[in-house]
Amino acid sequence: MTDMKLRVLIAKPGLDGHDRGAKVVARALRDAGMEVIYTGIRQTPDMIAEAALQEDVDVIGLSILSGAHMELFPRVIDALKSREIDPADVLMFAGGIIPDADIEPLKGMGFRAIFGPGTSTADIIKFVNDWADARPVSA
Repeated sequence: MTDMKLRVLIAKPGLDGHDRGAKVVARALRDAGMEVIYTGIRQTPDMIAEAALQEDVDVIGLSILSGAHMELFPRVIDALKSREIDPADVLMFAGGIIPDADIEPLKGMGFRAIFGPGTSTADIIKFVNDWADARPVSA
């Protein structure tokens, strides 16, 4: 892996006030050597995209339990694009309560993995590190 620390944004879009899982993932990624920015609860898509821009992140993880992912996640992607952040240039993943039927549509939007309840933090860390190791090295 590169000598530079990965910068990871963990965000909770929408009105969902439950953030234990997001905090667990944020801490695990931090403990694995990544620089983690956690936005807190009740973030709008624009707030998330602006944080991603300002923090110049490599990875964006969205956590949702409210069931509004098919409404909010496309808005986050649109907000990223409006700030000239190409979702293909960052690693995007999601976690929380997401029905199996929504996984492929979310992957079609650019989310490279969907992690459900009970996913091991070791699996999430491995996923992020594997992506980082496979990235082309910038000139």
